[in-house]
Amino acid sequence: MVREVVPVAAALPEPDDAEVGRRFAAGDERALAVAYERWAGQVHGMAVRAFGAGPDAEDVTQQTFVAAWTGRARYSAAQGPLPAWLVGICRHKIADNWAKLERQRRSAEAAAADARSAPSATEGLAGAVADRVLLVGELNRIGQPQRRIIELAFFEDLTHSQIAARTGIPLGTVKSHIRRTLERLRDRLEVDGAALSS
Repeated sequence: MVREVVPVAAALPEPDDAEVGRRFAAGDERALAVAYERWAGQVHGMAVRAFGAGPDAEDVTQQTFVAAWTGRARYSAAQGPLPAWLVGICRHKIADNWAKLERQRRSAEAAAADARSAPSATEGLAGAVADRVLLVGELNRIGQPQRRIIELAFFEDLTHSQIAARTGIPLGTVKSHIRRTLERLRDRLEVDGAALSS
């Protein structure tokens, strides 16, 4: 008895680009794999021309295919072939990444400028200590009740009305003591500061 030899099924023909596009839009993951195999090189080449070989180009390639797959409902073969749609997405991803890199560059430059212009912590602390010593010295020169009124206003953060209630001094007097004392302190500190800087 002669056995009939059944030929092994011939390999299925590769789908053409239009068929890959139809399957891709329908959510066929095999079509995504075929699309990546066929057009990832072109997409990656565009990214390399924009950023040079390296992680930025690889990221753009990956972002392009992820965006295409998650947004596949927006693809329409009537508007053009799938590779052209992928190229359009790639251009957007390149522009997005350039914008992100520019923001990072500006942010880094601003941080570097701030670091150069800001006094060091030691300088800031030394200046604050010197200012406090100078202020305490000036307050020691002021008599009562002005000194007590200033301390209540600035160290205990009381309002003019609260100071008047606490000290029993009329509100108008409290206000004029604060105004005159601050003017006197400002004049003395300006003179002392000029003397220190000369």
